[in-house]
Amino acid sequence: MVSQKITINNPSGLHLRPAGNLCNEAIKYQSLITFTYEGGTANAKSVLSVLGACVKCGDEIELVCKGADEEEAMKAMVKAISSGLGE
Repeated sequence: MVSQKITINNPSGLHLRPAGNLCNEAIKYQSLITFTYEGGTANAKSVLSVLGACVKCGDEIELVCKGADEEEAMKAMVKAISSGLGE
């Protein structure tokens, strides 16, 4: 298991489009990919779960990857979030 904290820098947070982009990136990996925010846990492979977390710009989440390709998944997820998830 690997985990890392990262700040969401999208101007409007994780609304539908960036949430979809986050999920599309997460689905590429076998590992379980989740994130915690304000005490709750969201499945990064589920758009509804990501949207339900109500993450806004400037909020810090903790990504957690667990599985065979966890290191690779973490690098890709951090890169995707840092680059703005297509926005």
